[in-house]
Amino acid sequence: MLLRTQQLTKYYGAITALERLDLEVAPGEIVGILGPNGSGKSTAIRLLLGFLRPTSGHAAINGHDCWADSVNARRFVSYLPGELRLYENMTGVQLIEFLSRLRAYTPSSRLHDLQRLFDIDIRRPLAQMSSGMKRKVALMQVLLPETPLVILDEPTNTLDPNMRDHLLTQLGQAGKRGQAVLFSSHVLSEVEQVCDRVAILQQGRLVHSQNMRELREVRRVRVVLTEGVTGLTPPMNVAALTTQGLELHFQHTGPLPDLLRWLAELPVADLKIEPMGLVEIYQRFHQLGD
Repeated sequence: MLLRTQQLTKYYGAITALERLDLEVAPGEIVGILGPNGSGKSTAIRLLLGFLRPTSGHAAINGHDCWADSVNARRFVSYLPGELRLYENMTGVQLIEFLSRLRAYTPSSRLHDLQRLFDIDIRRPLAQMSSGMKRKVALMQVLLPETPLVILDEPTNTLDPNMRDHLLTQLGQAGKRGQAVLFSSHVLSEVEQVCDRVAILQQGRLVHSQNMRELREVRRVRVVLTEGVTGLTPPMNVAALTTQGLELHFQHTGPLPDLLRWLAELPVADLKIEPMGLVEIYQRFHQLGD
């Protein structure tokens, strides 16, 4: 396992920032940490990078303790903080070259590919760039080294929708190359789009871990009948079946043809089938807009 935390905990006096977090991320896996502000997302990331000392528990990256051996742990990581502090006396390309020398790698031809992708002139001084442009430069620096683990804290902040999609595509490609990706967000749609697994935090605690492949196979179904039916015998993969007059509501998992064959035997007036989605899972623990 590339990244593993065990009972990772951080207190600030009587305030619980993170409590007993157990989390694993394997090579090639994209994991999203989801939750509102103050749920512990950034605290977890800072503990992984050795910026904070845990109150208790353990975290390791590729076998290196994130606090006791943080320098070696960080050798495997590229990191994007939520709040950027860049050297504004440099141009974008000077910053990338400077940070590349610190990591002892040479920017590859991907630098030009990423520059075209993010549509930015990195020869401009950072002091003359908008916050969105600075974030693009920082993202290029994070994506270039192709480290085993990429950690990003709210990476899509200040990005327009088009650039956001480009970034999510890049994260998906990183996973296909075998890189592990861990990123925090409070935007359900982007987490749902790219993640293999989602960890939902609430007040510093991991309250739910969701396999996204399994969730994508769950459908929410609404059926309106023309007349009442007795003795319904739904397929095995139907769950949470409820009736409201002539309406049936249930969840279905598995091959869709099995469901359609069963529905063909019913006097159906109207039918709606839609993916379950992450929203319903999230709303079990948080109200949208929190």
